[in-house]
Amino acid sequence: MKDTILTIQNTEIETLGNFKELFESDGYKLKTIHVKKDSIPYDVGKYAAIIILGGYMSVYENLPYLNEQQELIRIAYRHKVPLLGICLGSQLIAQALGGNVYKGEQKEIGWFRVEISNEGKHDIFKGITDQNMKVFQWHGDSYKPPESAILLASSSLYPQAFRLGNTIGILFHLEVMPEMIQNWIESYGSEMKEAGVTIDAILNDKNAEFESLAKNCRMVYSNFSKIMKSRWLEKATQ
Repeated sequence: MKDTILTIQNTEIETLGNFKELFESDGYKLKTIHVKKDSIPYDVGKYAAIIILGGYMSVYENLPYLNEQQELIRIAYRHKVPLLGICLGSQLIAQALGGNVYKGEQKEIGWFRVEISNEGKHDIFKGITDQNMKVFQWHGDSYKPPESAILLASSSLYPQAFRLGNTIGILFHLEVMPEMIQNWIESYGSEMKEAGVTIDAILNDKNAEFESLAKNCRMVYSNFSKIMKSRWLEKATQ
């Protein structure tokens, strides 16, 4: 299973997106757990990495499958298994490892700029030339990262990415494709109205934005894959 990526999916419409092809092109197999119908495995040593994806739920709702994911995060962290959390996944990491998740004062829905920190430029965002990167956002909750975390990116409102060991949380989305966002609009459209965001502002004439997302997603994948390879080389020499 060293060539297998464990993917935790909290909803049917929040998927790996751009990451799927990248993992598969490198020969990795994908094992997907749907939290509302599958059991979450805790035998983390079987996997090359773990990816925890987004969802509409809030960490502080205390739902059993969210608590189980936090336990998975703690186990993976202790065993140094590379783990990437996106949006809700990053919030679960923050809460599980000593930070705090809270309801944000303002929802970030649509296209926003995030600033890559100096640490981020030499870490998971290495190779991304635009330090003030345009990304896609869809979240109402935010977090205070754990005290020992390295801040990798932030927006004008919230921390946006952090790292502890081999565990990385990213609040924004680089993985999304137009069809994914269309599904989100159909399911989460009421949030757009609350935030005063229109469909045109999100989808129309955004080819350049989606191309940039895919390019930056490849860079993040490349840097994350190096973490995976480094971890297995480390294990092989123990």
